[in-house]
Amino acid sequence: MAQHKIGIIMNGVTGRMGTNQHLIRSIKAIREQGGVLLKNEDTLMPDPILVGRNEKKLKALAEEHGIERYSTDLESALADDYNEIYFDSQTTVRRAESIKQAIAAGKHIYCEKPTATNLEGSVELARLAREAGVKNGVVQDKLFLPGLLKLKRLIDSGFFGEMLSVRMEFGYWVFEGDWQEAQRPSWNYRKEDGGGIIVDMFAHWRYVIDNLFGNVKSVSCLGATHIPERIDENGEAYKATADDAAYGTFELDNGVIVQANSSWAVRVNRDDLLTIQVDGTEGSAVAGLRDCKVQHRVNTPKPTWNPDIDNPFDFQDQWQEVPANDVFDNGFKVQWELFLKHVFTGEAFPWDLLEGAKGTQLSDLGLKSWEERRWVDVPDIKL
Repeated sequence: MAQHKIGIIMNGVTGRMGTNQHLIRSIKAIREQGGVLLKNEDTLMPDPILVGRNEKKLKALAEEHGIERYSTDLESALADDYNEIYFDSQTTVRRAESIKQAIAAGKHIYCEKPTATNLEGSVELARLAREAGVKNGVVQDKLFLPGLLKLKRLIDSGFFGEMLSVRMEFGYWVFEGDWQEAQRPSWNYRKEDGGGIIVDMFAHWRYVIDNLFGNVKSVSCLGATHIPERIDENGEAYKATADDAAYGTFELDNGVIVQANSSWAVRVNRDDLLTIQVDGTEGSAVAGLRDCKVQHRVNTPKPTWNPDIDNPFDFQDQWQEVPANDVFDNGFKVQWELFLKHVFTGEAFPWDLLEGAKGTQLSDLGLKSWEERRWVDVPDIKL
């Protein structure tokens, strides 16, 4: 057995997602397990260089997590042939230009979404990567959540019969920042900085819907800015110019109807921060981040609407848990391992920059639907 090192430029890793999900729970975890095991029993060891604008933060992050390399000079990192992969988890407004630089330097690309601030920018990245012949991938982490993997198992088994509809509820209360600190950075609520829940979440809903339920045919979306003023990281009040809630309906090409509510101004009274209910002729399921429960047609109760008596049914108790039957690793780490193998061995990795562009497309069309107050068709993307 041999160990192969692969240099990875990690740009924007001092941010919340970059630090927690990509550095600590993915790359650091892969290094601590001895690398990625390949089919020939060799291992592939990621060797990151942390890149960003704040040298003090980079140095502290590198020292805390045992990373030897860090730099504020992206051009120098891109010029080093040892670094084969460029990863980007910067804010959306900075992402596209840095990815273009990396493509021009011949680096394989792996990045967070949205890949750009609009469809044209996302399509351009996919086209440039294809023309340059570099491998490329986009983080589509929710596909690897245990709850959604269980849901996918049900779909593949034919459990639902004819699938009819999907209802997705996502969100939680993000504090305004006055009497309690906000859980999300202030740029999320400024349109001019790439913020907004439609831009943020519709990219997720596109790949979840496409990979599980069917291709999105058309969209109707209503956005809202429920909290018009918030307090930023410096204690200063600012105007929220971006949407903090979105109420979307998606028509799929197979006839399935998907409703998706997304909000940072909702208090949670459900099993998880994300719940997905799928109803079909033979049965239904409700999936969260980790769990999934089902109700088959033979176990479906027959309630009668009567507001004059106490409800005789314990509806929650009439569902069965789907067993894990497997060990589920962190989804971000799983997808990192798949991409590393894709770069090194050529194994398949279908979630490329074109798939990322589809997410940006749905965000753009959701915003258009809201602005024009109408249904909008979702056309095929051509590079």
